[in-house]
Amino acid sequence: MVSLSNSISKGLLHSPELREYMLQTFVYPREPEFLKEIRLITSNHPRCLIETAPEAGQLIALLLKLTNPKKTIEIGVFTGYPLVLTALTIPDDCKIIAIDLDRDAYEMELPIIKKAYIEHKINFIKSSALSALDELLNEVSKRIFDFAFIDTDRVSYQKYHERLLELVKVGGIIVYDNTLWFGTVAMPEECVKETMKPNRQHIIEFNKFLASDTHVKISQVPIGDGITICWQL
Repeated sequence: MVSLSNSISKGLLHSPELREYMLQTFVYPREPEFLKEIRLITSNHPRCLIETAPEAGQLIALLLKLTNPKKTIEIGVFTGYPLVLTALTIPDDCKIIAIDLDRDAYEMELPIIKKAYIEHKINFIKSSALSALDELLNEVSKRIFDFAFIDTDRVSYQKYHERLLELVKVGGIIVYDNTLWFGTVAMPEECVKETMKPNRQHIIEFNKFLASDTHVKISQVPIGDGITICWQL
């Protein structure tokens, strides 16, 4: 069997055998074929490691089932594993606003979206995230979203959070990806590769900010590259 798990660098588990066991036992047997197709397409992309890990996606799908959101927002789409996962999970009359500057990466998944008959659920907006969020705050009523997923530039995570607190309903869920940044948040700085340092520092600062934010209850989950789940109070 050929594995599409890329490499151990995608996950935080130090044992590649253990991660592969988890994927083969719990994740892949229940993964829809459309998501497997996206993983295969993404594995050939030069930035494949930025895609959300499938084990993190499985947890997101469970959260969606538990919360039954009617309207969701996704910031950072790339080739769309979480977007398609969300569209497959939510009911047919629900909507997703998906924001990303990279339309080309999104179009890689469009054939799969159309084949899965979920295109009507998705409103893709080609825009910088901050501009799109500010426009939403100016144009729509506040607290309209039940669920938000953020997986984009880590520099602006705090700014996204401040805006999402106004856009997500009380009792809604906000999920941030990459909040352990390949485990580097716990490493001495001198042990971190230069290419990892800028985002590492932004994530460390964001994690400190989020840990003290009284507007949300949080859970840091060490799967994939680390995801933080926030429940809006």
